[in-house]
Amino acid sequence: MTGLLDNAQRYGFVTRALHWLMAAIFLWQFVGMGLRLALGRTPLVGFFVSSHGALGAVLFVLVAIRILWGLLNRNRRPAYEHGLLGLLAKAGHLGLYALMVIVPGLALLRAWGSGRGFQPFGIPVFPATGEQIAWATAPANALHGVLAWVLLVLIAGHVFMVLVHQFIFRDNVASRMLPAGQR
Repeated sequence: MTGLLDNAQRYGFVTRALHWLMAAIFLWQFVGMGLRLALGRTPLVGFFVSSHGALGAVLFVLVAIRILWGLLNRNRRPAYEHGLLGLLAKAGHLGLYALMVIVPGLALLRAWGSGRGFQPFGIPVFPATGEQIAWATAPANALHGVLAWVLLVLIAGHVFMVLVHQFIFRDNVASRMLPAGQR
């Protein structure tokens, strides 16, 4: 059981599995949307984008699980650095988590308000009503894409700081989230 839980030196298996599974799904989502911007509507883009809504719903569920798991492990997790770097790391993580809830949350609100229904992987979440609800679709239409790109910038900053820690500070922070054999 101890390998599943976080500890002061590194994150446990569950935290690491959630992190890397979500990273893979985010990569898929952003590659698809990047290709859509670059290429327009093509079969290749359709291959990626056709799963966007369903995978967004999966991300929303995984974020909820990850937040709950993080709260259960909050007293066991590796500590942030003291001082400004630790404060910036906390703020960055808080921003990531906030956007990981808000971005798919807006998409779900839009799906509900569209009246078309939403059934990712055939699982009914919202029934089709045929009625559009403007107050539900307008915020998502205005903010989902913009905030998703802001999330991508924060993710890029997160990856950049891991590389800074690894190759400039040489404090091996990355080992906290890597499998045991890859530290």
